[in-house]
Amino acid sequence: MKTRLVRYLKHVGFTMAFVLLILIPFGIYEGAQLTYGHNPSRLNFNGEGPYAFYENDSTVNVKYIQGNKDDGFYITAKKYAAADKIPASVFFPLDSSSFNFTIRPAMTSPKSIYKDDKKILAISDIESGFNAFRNFLIQNQVIDSNLKWIFGGNHLVLLGDFVDRGFSTTQVLWFIYKLEQDAEEHGGQVHFILGNHELKNMYGDHQASSLKYTFVASMIDKTQSQLYSRKSVLGNWLASKNTIESINGNIFVHGGLHPDLAELEMSIPEINQYLRSTYYKAPYPKVDKDEKELLISSKKGISWYRGYFKEDLSQKEIERPLEKFNAKAVIVGHTPQFKVKKFYEGKVFAIDVKHAKDYHKNWPDYDSEGLMILGNNYYRVKESGEQIAL
Repeated sequence: MKTRLVRYLKHVGFTMAFVLLILIPFGIYEGAQLTYGHNPSRLNFNGEGPYAFYENDSTVNVKYIQGNKDDGFYITAKKYAAADKIPASVFFPLDSSSFNFTIRPAMTSPKSIYKDDKKILAISDIESGFNAFRNFLIQNQVIDSNLKWIFGGNHLVLLGDFVDRGFSTTQVLWFIYKLEQDAEEHGGQVHFILGNHELKNMYGDHQASSLKYTFVASMIDKTQSQLYSRKSVLGNWLASKNTIESINGNIFVHGGLHPDLAELEMSIPEINQYLRSTYYKAPYPKVDKDEKELLISSKKGISWYRGYFKEDLSQKEIERPLEKFNAKAVIVGHTPQFKVKKFYEGKVFAIDVKHAKDYHKNWPDYDSEGLMILGNNYYRVKESGEQIAL
């Protein structure tokens, strides 16, 4: 009996080992990771903020969360004139660092088309990873160790999905806000192209958001959707952004350009103007479809499309929308890759890679990557600053 039980257990053990040998490589191929080593400071709310809201046309109320779970939490708040330059500070619990910046409540939308001879560095899908984002910019000489802009008059493109799936969404968004101001002072440009997860947060889909922000909203007497509503400074700022831009002949979108987009008689500025009017409306199929439905579809829309990697497209289909916009290539995030790669004879560059998380570790772990464009040359840029021609 004992010998039979041992044989049975060995059989089960070998079977499970065999199954794991198959499942683990498949899981890694599909992007699965094992999460471990959660850092308790992820739920340190002391100094969390700022959360800034328009009380009316002339007043902005800026709130910070203070305290801890044991002693209790409280809110500090101060009101400012909307015309003021409001001093603000962001605290990052992981390493107890902080950065200062100025809130400027008035918003203007950026241009849609840029033409010059400057460098372009693009990175995508940071997913609330402030530490990885900050370190990548330092190592690639966009900012120095004091977070000061040193990238001159060049372009930094942030290709969407910088929110959700992490505990540092507020830190990441205000950091981008700060980078925009710093770049402008040095003649540079930060392009924050909205991804589908920024849009989700704007129209109230918080499924991928950390539970932390449910607590944050409650503490400041708001709902989670109000964190990014038009009555919040961050929401109003997000609502001013584009979902498609052309920079030096390259199209930047989070998802992609569906081939049928070539038939839509709209320019890039017109597309952005239309899409900004839809940011607070969840996409859903309609019976009476307008031709513009293509732009906001959760399958074919430019912030959602995955066809380059999921469909059997011809080279001609890839090039049709590029020809419409007189573009050399399209750069996209949204669909994860193991490394920054080019597809379709260099007409498509995919830059969504796995980045390290702030408050836990992953196995397997990956380094951040981005794309550098110098004229007609494209380079895969590693976290260390190494550039590899594509």
